[in-house]
Amino acid sequence: MSETAQGTAQPETMMLTVFLRHDQSNNLDDFQERLKAAEWWERFPPAGVKVVSWTVAMGFGQIVTLELPPHFLPVVNVELERSAWGVFRTECYPTYDFVPVHARIRERVRNGGK
Repeated sequence: MSETAQGTAQPETMMLTVFLRHDQSNNLDDFQERLKAAEWWERFPPAGVKVVSWTVAMGFGQIVTLELPPHFLPVVNVELERSAWGVFRTECYPTYDFVPVHARIRERVRNGGK
């Protein structure tokens, strides 16, 4: 963790979930051609950003969860604008891993807590 000017600890990385909604007015060949022309497969995710998961949801599109240093957030944004727009409608949400939280809550409830 790093320290801010106020002395509070800041995480060194954050997670960002990106929804890449398919534009169903285009077929697979059309949008693959556009992604190739935009160098999507080479440019996304940007260097320094880790893919935690990348899921295809039929009828919806793709759901990508990234781990990145917070200062890379603008870089990811620009890359989505540069190479995903026109193929996908994008939505981005800061996220976190709930699995360890779930385990703690479950244990607490089993021990009589809330």
